[in-house]
Parts: sequence; structure tokens; C-alpha cells
Amino acid sequence: MPIRMGSSYKSNTPALSSKVLIACTINLKGMSYKQFDVYVQDRPGEVSRVAEALAHNAVNIRGIATDIGAGRPRVHIITDDDNSARSALKAAQLEFAEHEVIVVSMADKPGELAKITKKLARGGVNINSLFMLGPMTPLEEVAMTVDRMEEAKRLLDFS
Repeated sequence: MPIRMGSSYKSNTPALSSKVLIACTINLKGMSYKQFDVYVQDRPGEVSRVAEALAHNAVNIRGIATDIGAGRPRVHIITDDDNSARSALKAAQLEFAEHEVIVVSMADKPGELAKITKKLARGGVNINSLFMLGPMTPLEEVAMTVDRMEEAKRLLDFS
């Protein structure tokens, strides 16, 4: 059974190791999270265009993934401010769709994602998209596949 939590909820990670906790979270401004699927072209600069539109409006990206399959490339984004994200994307004249998301808190250890996804599968629930959200710490990591790996490494100052 999903648990609705208010903005003052603090995760108790040790308790998560013994059971799966599914939380329909509310962010600090009292809104449920939305996933924005922004439709883009399959060419250099499109992800940057989306990120710049959000940055220009001081919208922080909590989670991001790209999908070039299914004939229509898109950037999937979850932000910390749905209303500002929506306004920024509209102002940049970017086409997008919105989807309600459920945010699941889980321990950072092998098998936790398997428990959650198996529970949904047994209940006949299909997962349309899934990606990790940043932990809201000062440093974040992003993993990318690119069409020109050596050039990307050079541009990003990898040795």
C-alpha cells in the first residue's frame, strides 16, 4: 500500500533494508513530482537546449534520462519545481508531455530495485520509465553514452 508523506518526511534508510517503502512524495513546495518528456531532435545540442532553458529559469534538475528509441527522441526530466519547469519549457517553445511519477525510497544495496519491480510485476503493473534521482547533495554524477566517445573525453578534460 502506498504511503503519502508530507514535505517534512525524512527517510529512515536502515528501516528500508527490511521492507520496501513506496512513497508518493510531495516536494518542498507541496506539489507532487512530474516527469517531463521533452521531445527533441537526434542531433548535438538538444539536451543542452533543454538544460539551458531550465537553468535560465533557476530550475534544478533532480533526474534526467534520454531516449532516442521509438522513433521520437526525448529527454525525460524530473525537477524540483514543476510549475517553473513547465513555464521554462513553454517559453523555450519545447514540445513536452507530463506524467505523474511515484518516487520510491530504497536502500543503496544490491537487490532493492529487484524487490520493488517484482512487487509491481506481480501486481500486473507495467513500468513505463524508471531512472535514479540525484540524492540532493552538492555533487551529482551523470553517466552518458555518446556518439564520439574520444572527442567527448577530450572536451570534458578526461585523461
